[in-house]
Formats: sequence, structure tokens, C-alpha cells
Amino acid sequence: MTPPFRAPRAGAVNAPSPRQGPAAATRSGTAPKAATPSPEARAALAWLHGARFLTTASKLDQLPAGDLPEIAFVGRSNAGKSSAINRLTQQKRLAFASRTPGRTQHINLFDLGPRDAPEARLADLPGYGYAAVERAAKLRWQEVMAQYLELRRALHGVVLLADSRLGLTDLDRRLLALVAPRVANGEVRLLVLLTKVDKLNRNDAQKALREAGEALGELGTEAADIGVSTFSALSGQGLADVAEALRSWVPAADAPAAPAATAGTAPAGPDAPAAPGQPAGEAAP
Repeated sequence: MTPPFRAPRAGAVNAPSPRQGPAAATRSGTAPKAATPSPEARAALAWLHGARFLTTASKLDQLPAGDLPEIAFVGRSNAGKSSAINRLTQQKRLAFASRTPGRTQHINLFDLGPRDAPEARLADLPGYGYAAVERAAKLRWQEVMAQYLELRRALHGVVLLADSRLGLTDLDRRLLALVAPRVANGEVRLLVLLTKVDKLNRNDAQKALREAGEALGELGTEAADIGVSTFSALSGQGLADVAEALRSWVPAADAPAAPAATAGTAPAGPDAPAAPGQPAGEAAP
């Protein structure tokens, strides 16, 4: 089965799986009942359900070293990031949503896979764009997020959440620019989720999907793996497809090892040179 959202050719951005369609919301805003998940999707959801808290960090050098693949969730404050993580993992309070948007100022890591041999991690990055946060805090977190997206060797994929009613904002595009070089060479996968689609009618949801796809097409290369999908934490629309896509990013423990890095990619060994200001053991992309 071809993993959902795969974008194999230059300029291509994959749409959601046809079993759920680009936007299932009706004009009244009520989403119809989702189709029964495939066996692959059920397995992916079970994998995500096993997520458990590992650690929290306010600086990059406080994160654990190593090569365990990390899937980072990023997005504006109030884009529904915590709700999406909690729905994907089927846990009500795994990702904490502050009562005051913009106040959650740590990178939180969650292990995935067997407890004695984790296969990957979810990284919940702080939300951005909330006006009430003081300027100094904004600048500090902009720097931390930029370092994470540009330098974190373990970063394997990025899930950018954007409110479907707003589309990709200027801040979203600036964040995409940080990770664009690593997406272009295939080092980091990218999935954009247009959240809260249950609040849109079908035509508006399709328009949001089309416009996001056009914007992401600018990042497409032969090596890039880029996807875009509508999503609703409330109705569950897109849940199975997203879970299956994330699972496809990380080889199972009994899967064959990935091929060696090609020329131009960062060294993967512990002796790789660190970028300026980067923690020991972390190599620049």
C-alpha cells in the first residue's frame, strides 16, 4: 500500500486519501461519519496510542542526544495543535493546552513504540504568533525553534498545523522557510494539517486545501515528501489517514535498516561535527 500524502515528484503535493476525501464537512458544519479505518490505519493508531511523556526542555541542549526519529508538531497558538496530538494518540491530556495561548514555552518529547525499545518520538513545540506574549519571550522561542528545525539531527518529520479558516499565515510561511532546505533534500518530511475543518462547508474546505497545496508546491523537489490534508480533532476527519502517514515515516523495529546517507547530508555518527551553538552529538543538516 502506498503511504498517504507521498509527493514523489517536483512541485507535487499529495491530497488526502480518497477514502475520506478533501473535505467531508457539510454546509451546516457537521462532519459525516468517518469510514472504517483500514488494518494499516488501525495499527498506526494503536502505535500512536502508546505515546508517553519522556521529558521537557526549554533549550536545545537539554534535549536527549541520539538518532531516534522525532516527529515535530508546530503551529500558531490556537491552531489546535494540542487537540490534534491528543486525538491522534487517543489520550485526553497527553499534550497540555495552556488556558492562556502562547504561555506553553517548552519542547515536550513523547516516546513511541515498545517501552523497552522506543522507535520514535513526538515533539510538541511551543505555539507561536500570540500577541500577548512579551517580545523577549517571543524572540527567545523564535531562536530555539529555528535551531531545532534547522539543526536537530533527530528531526525526521514536521507536522505543521494551520487553522483551515485562515490558511497558511505569514508566520507559518516563515517557519516553513526554516525547514525548507531539509524538506527539499528529503531529510525531513512535511505534512500540513488544515485543522478545525468541521467549521467549514465543503466548498470552503476544498478551497483551503487547494490554496495550501499551491503554496506548498513551491517547496516540492524530486526528493521531497510533502503532504497536505484537512483535519478535525472534533469529528475525527482525517484521523486514520494522518496516523497512517506518520507511521509510514518511521520504519518498524523489524523493518530493514534505511540506506546510508547520500552525499551532501549531515554525518549521522556521534563524531559528526556540531554546528555553532549546537549541543554535542547534534550535527547540522
